[in-house]
Amino acid sequence: MPKRQRRLISIVSLLLVVGFLVTSLTSFFVSRASLRTQIAQSELPLTSDNIYSEIQRDLLQPIFISSLMATDTFVRDWVLHGEQDESHMVRYLQDIRTRYRTVTSFFVSDRTSLYYHADGILKKVSPTEPRDVWYYRVRQMKDDYEINVDPDLANRDTMTIFINYRVQDYDGKFIGATGVGLTVSAVKKLIENYQERYNRRIYFVDKDGIIRLHGRQFPDKTENIHEMPGLKRIADEVLAQPAGVFVYRADGKTIHLHTRYIEEFKWTLLVEQEEDRAVRSIFHILLINLTICGIVIVVTLTLTNLTIASYQRTIEQMATTDKLTGAYNRRALDVLFQEAVLHAERTKEELSTVLVDIDRFKRVNDRFGHAAGDLVLQHIVKTMAAHIRASDVLCRWGGEEFLILLKGCSLEQALKMAEKLRMEVERFTEPYEGNEIKITISLGVAQYRPGENEDSLLRRADQALYKAKRNGRNRVEKEDGEAGGETG
Repeated sequence: MPKRQRRLISIVSLLLVVGFLVTSLTSFFVSRASLRTQIAQSELPLTSDNIYSEIQRDLLQPIFISSLMATDTFVRDWVLHGEQDESHMVRYLQDIRTRYRTVTSFFVSDRTSLYYHADGILKKVSPTEPRDVWYYRVRQMKDDYEINVDPDLANRDTMTIFINYRVQDYDGKFIGATGVGLTVSAVKKLIENYQERYNRRIYFVDKDGIIRLHGRQFPDKTENIHEMPGLKRIADEVLAQPAGVFVYRADGKTIHLHTRYIEEFKWTLLVEQEEDRAVRSIFHILLINLTICGIVIVVTLTLTNLTIASYQRTIEQMATTDKLTGAYNRRALDVLFQEAVLHAERTKEELSTVLVDIDRFKRVNDRFGHAAGDLVLQHIVKTMAAHIRASDVLCRWGGEEFLILLKGCSLEQALKMAEKLRMEVERFTEPYEGNEIKITISLGVAQYRPGENEDSLLRRADQALYKAKRNGRNRVEKEDGEAGGETG
């Protein structure tokens, strides 16, 4: 492949590679930025809203039940009238548990410290009992209720989410605590359903960052977001805002986080989504694009190379060959002559040249026209090309003159070759429009002399041709005037 062609192919390759890379990578980064914006501004907030709506339906119902229990006139009147006949309260709690399908329902009297349960009186609460700390906390708090996760004594210490609601008499005096409970496992199933449905990680934390609820796919022994890799750096900022959008890195992954404070729980809902999982599909598209680009580049370069090579051959042919006859032109002869001379001097082989002229060619043009003359030229070149060696060079020297370089050929051999060509052309007859055109040629032969230039050799060959013309045409002559062959 020529140097210029290689350079052109390299430039085209570079432009294609750079163009495709820039286009593909730009598309990837733009898509990734758009995806990040969509996750932060649309997907996570929407998921958080949906989860909050479902929490209101699934988890806030116990709060409403506890609220109804705390304001129920039966509960307050029963306490104010001295808590007579405990079976009334037990039956009431049983009805609550059955009707609303809660795990537990309870009432603790501040006057008697009795812990009423749907199955009867469970115990008496005491300020010295660690398991009863919750009651005395509720007794002192200003809010109407709290959500607390504790073992349920009445349910074999199963971890339960209690909604502890303050009960007040008609004058606003605290008279006890009531509420219902859901098992943590049931709530976790709700969270896991959310996670599976929305393909996000969902968990709840309190105001101190303590993780209160989460699904199965959560780091073991992680109790506070201040301990979570990546998230601990922004944990205080997360807890300080009622709602927010955050991004952090953990374990080499980019994680988008949306938070929302749930007033009813006094907890913050955290919804996380890994960017890498969402970007993976875009990355796969990038790889597919790059593969397609690679194929396009290879095909384009192959076609470009074939096209350039074809044009190169065409241009070289146009620059070095005669359009009419297909023989080399004089421009090509300059190069070929130098190569032949260098080869002859290097190998010490002989080099001869034959100058050919068509006899009385002007008469053919005058009598039959230039189209007939062109046919004659083409036929003569075809005839001569068929009777010289592949290593020899046939060149159109002028209008009806041709020059042949015979490599590794002595003067005697060149004279025999010239005579053979003369005889072949003499037998030539070209039918044209009902006429037969007969042609003869004259030939001058000269042998290259060491150190001789092109002009000198061709001048001697031309002198030999002039002698052939002067001596009657249709003959072969060499420079010293001796005839190489003749016909009548």
